[in-house]
Amino acid sequence: MSINFNKFAPRPGLVNKQGQLPDPSELVCIEVPKIFDQCLIKKCLVYSEGPDTDKTDCELRSDTIVDPKRYIESRDFNIKLISIDKIPLKKKKDFKKIIISYIISFYADYIDNNGVNKSEFYEISRTDFVQSLYCPDPVSEVSSNITSKNSDSNIIKLEMVADALDGKLNKDTNGNYVLDITLGYYIVVKSQFIVQLLIPSYKYNTIPKEVCEENIEENPCEIFEKSPIPKFYPDQKLEPLFPYYDEDDFDIDFNDSHSES
Repeated sequence: MSINFNKFAPRPGLVNKQGQLPDPSELVCIEVPKIFDQCLIKKCLVYSEGPDTDKTDCELRSDTIVDPKRYIESRDFNIKLISIDKIPLKKKKDFKKIIISYIISFYADYIDNNGVNKSEFYEISRTDFVQSLYCPDPVSEVSSNITSKNSDSNIIKLEMVADALDGKLNKDTNGNYVLDITLGYYIVVKSQFIVQLLIPSYKYNTIPKEVCEENIEENPCEIFEKSPIPKFYPDQKLEPLFPYYDEDDFDIDFNDSHSES
């Protein structure tokens, strides 16, 4: 038996697997991006001179820095897709070899001998290959009165999680200090289409209750007076002396028993 719709408040949340939802009020057609295929690229890069390889990159070294004391951390990682090439695979219909060129940028912070925090900006240009990705050509042509940079309804999308695994202060061939970064990152390459999906609907989402109340400042002494008495000592983790020990029979709070003394 389904739930009474009058007692059901439509909202986002977990679905009770043991119960049933009310019948939807309607079926609606919505236009949304849908992932048709995806592939993970995982890399760990260290600095090395010369051409970039699958494990090295010549852009992971900073410019000359003056009087560095120690490396702190790296932050503000960003990825920018520069170009995409799609090469059809003859033996796999609608599958393509994808060549992506992108730039990863971030800041690396360090402190100098005067105690001043400084940062270096890095831009890492990379090219990677996805040997096979389901990326069919659209059947229909899309037209809109909204100008778009990419009129193709099939989109290659990149999502990245990156971190600097290490940062070392070294000296270059001229004896100047430089900061070399070890970069680790994950990139998910997604083949995405704008499609029409038919989904059940429970009408529009209701307006939430007003919960954004003002934070009323309270006197610190009043807060202190209302707060419970803290435990003066940590809980003791002792083994029972006798096998018939019942914890409920000896549930004594020694802090409370001596609070009036």
